[in-house]
Amino acid sequence: MKEAYYDHIMNVKTGRNQKEILQAVHYHYHRYEPTPYRALEALYETYKLDKQDRVVDFGSGKGRIIFYTHYLFGCTVTGIEMNKGLFEGALDNLERYGKKTKRSRETIHFENILAEEYPLHPEDNRFYFFNPFSIQIFITIVNSILLSIEKSPREVELVLYYPSEEYILYLENQTAFELTEEVLVPELYDANPSERFMIYRISY
Repeated sequence: MKEAYYDHIMNVKTGRNQKEILQAVHYHYHRYEPTPYRALEALYETYKLDKQDRVVDFGSGKGRIIFYTHYLFGCTVTGIEMNKGLFEGALDNLERYGKKTKRSRETIHFENILAEEYPLHPEDNRFYFFNPFSIQIFITIVNSILLSIEKSPREVELVLYYPSEEYILYLENQTAFELTEEVLVPELYDANPSERFMIYRISY
């Protein structure tokens, strides 16, 4: 119900179809799976952003995180998607979103590249992951973030939804990122402990 409601008010289509469920994917990259809106509601009840934040969603698909985050907070958002079809779907949504909401699209960006090829902006400070790729790619991305922080000191947070054990072990045992908050998705968490967000922070 929430899927249709939020897509409607933003005039976007972010669900996946059968073709996308069955699409072939690279060994290190996982299939497209949009974050449920009920989970995003739970996250943003406690996790707040402002217009100065710059959010990057790795594996952004058709842009659900991008549009929902921009709709609520008006911050700069960037979606990174390797699949050309999904990327084009996000661009279609961008056009529809702008016409419906009348909001500026200047702070919404999409890149059709591999995650590890994204050139981080020195002010990017919030990074979202819904298990988009293997631990090897995740480590590469985190190392790029750490290098960027060394060059442009700032506070950075990683938001993990449905966090994999490999991601958690790497962050907690091999980086200076610290867990600052966990957000449980009501109802869903009781049946599945993976239905949560884990937020890690580092400051330089």
